[in-house]
Parts: sequence; structure tokens; C-alpha cells
Amino acid sequence: MSSTSNPTSTACIKVLYFAASSTAVGLTEETVPIPPNSKGFFLSELADLLVERHSNHGGKELKAVLASSQWCVDAEMVEDGDLATIELKDGMEVAVICPVSGG
Repeated sequence: MSSTSNPTSTACIKVLYFAASSTAVGLTEETVPIPPNSKGFFLSELADLLVERHSNHGGKELKAVLASSQWCVDAEMVEDGDLATIELKDGMEVAVICPVSGG
């Protein structure tokens, strides 16, 4: 079996939702197609794409949650200053890490 990829197939990432982000969209995970763009698709663009995808169900709530959340890409936490430097590629896993409170 050949390991070459099909150039017409759509590249996708897996998005994992936890806590408030899961509640906002009603999902724990989803496969999200990466928009075709000759410049690449970066983590800094993902929040807007997810809010747009869920505009009919939880988009406003998701936007508020994402504003205070952190991102994890392929099990590595991402600093806010690095969002524009991480290009998302086919097969990557991105998790929304919501703030938690303890007591």
C-alpha cells in the first residue's frame, strides 16, 4: 500500500474540547478541515474559525471561553505569544484548555 497522500484530500486537525468549551459547543471533540491557504493556517486563526463553525450553536459562549483559555498542540502547551508561529497541519491535535478554579 502506498504511503503517498492524496493531493485532493482535505487536511484536517482534531480539536478536543474540555470543560466550558465542551459545554458551549456540545462536543468533546471534532475533526476540523484546515482552510486552504497558500500562507498556511496558524493557531492564532483557529479561535475565529471555531466560533464561525459553531455560530448557530454556542458561538458566543465559545468565543468568551476561548478568550480566557489556553491551547495545547500535540500534547504541548502553547504560550499566548507563540500562537501566530504555530502552523496547523494535517493530523495535528489541538486541545482547548479552559481555566479552572479550585478550593
